[in-house]
Amino acid sequence: MSAYAAEAGALPSPSSSSPSSTPRIPVIFRRLHRFHQMDFELAAWQLTYLCIAPRRVYRNVYFHKQTKNTWARDDPAILVLISACLCVAAVAWSLVYSLSLWQALELALLMILRDFLLSGIIISTILWQTSRIFLLPPPPPAPASLAGGPSGARYPPPTPRHDAVEWGYTFDVHTNAFFPLYLTLYLAQLFLLPVIRRDNWVCLWAGNTLYLAGIAQYIYGLYLGLSALPFLARTSLLLAPLLPLGAGYVVSLLGFNVARWVLGVYFGS
Repeated sequence: MSAYAAEAGALPSPSSSSPSSTPRIPVIFRRLHRFHQMDFELAAWQLTYLCIAPRRVYRNVYFHKQTKNTWARDDPAILVLISACLCVAAVAWSLVYSLSLWQALELALLMILRDFLLSGIIISTILWQTSRIFLLPPPPPAPASLAGGPSGARYPPPTPRHDAVEWGYTFDVHTNAFFPLYLTLYLAQLFLLPVIRRDNWVCLWAGNTLYLAGIAQYIYGLYLGLSALPFLARTSLLLAPLLPLGAGYVVSLLGFNVARWVLGVYFGS
C-alpha cells in the first residue's frame, strides 16, 4: 500500500453509516511538505474560477469523490498559493505603512496563521457541526418487518442513505470562500486606501460597502460549497447570516467606518 493510500485509510470513510464525532487531521495538512507532488497548475485554475465561476470548481468534487472516495481535496497546493498571496499582501501593506522588516514578517504570519488558518479551523468546525446536526436529512424509517418480529425482538435500523460530512471538506469550503474575500479586503482595499481613510460620509459608504461585499462573498462561498454535497438538505440556511450582515451595514452608515476601525486594529491608525 502506498503512503498516500495509507494516509487516506487513516481518515474515516466518507460513506460510513454514521458520521465521525470528532474531526481528524486531513491529509491535506499532512502533505504540506511534499512540494514536488503538488499540482500548482490545478490550484491556480481553481483560484481563478473561484472568482469568475465558482460552481465550476465544485463540479470537480464529484470526480474527486469517485476516484479517491473522499470529498475533501488531498493536494495542499492551494494552501501554499493562498499563503503566498497573503505574504504579497503583507509586503504591500508594510510598504504603505512603512513597517520594518520584522513588522512585515509579523504581519504576514498574522494574516496566514490567524486570518486564514485559525479562523478557518474555527469556521470549518462550526460548519462541520452545523451540517451534521441541521443539514443532514433524517434516516428513513425502519420497515415494519424490521421493527419487531412476532416475539417482539428488535432489529437494528437500516443504514442511513446519506454520507458523512468530512471536516476536511468544510475546511476546503472555507479555503475556497476565502480567496474572493482576500481579493476584496486584502488587495482592493489597499488600492482604495486613500478614499476610505478620508473623513466624510461618501468615503465611509465606500469602505463599509467594500466590507459588505467581501463578507457577503465569503458567506455565499460557504453556501456554494456545502450545497454541492448531494446528500445535504436545507443548505439555504447557510445564507441566513446575510440578514444581520445587511442590517449591520445599514446601521453602520449612520457613522461607523468599518474600514478605518479594522485598519486601526491592524496598524493603529
